[in-house]
Amino acid sequence: MDDKQIRERITDMVEQERALREQLAQGGVSGGEEHRRLADVEAELDRCWDLLRQRQALRDAGADPANAAARPAREVEGYQQ
Repeated sequence: MDDKQIRERITDMVEQERALREQLAQGGVSGGEEHRRLADVEAELDRCWDLLRQRQALRDAGADPANAAARPAREVEGYQQ
């Protein structure tokens, strides 16, 4: 995926997140279901942002951003700030 495709994926995931919150407010999904689905969306968002950061770091180092690879959600979610 290139940067544009990753950003499009992020936009899609943000829309899914918004739709889930709206469905919860309207009673379309249970709180538990919303939390489970939101956790999935948030993990995927984190993976996309991580991939964009990897690509930029490679670019900044003069390397090919195509060498960046999406990391597993468990790894990305385990980062500490």
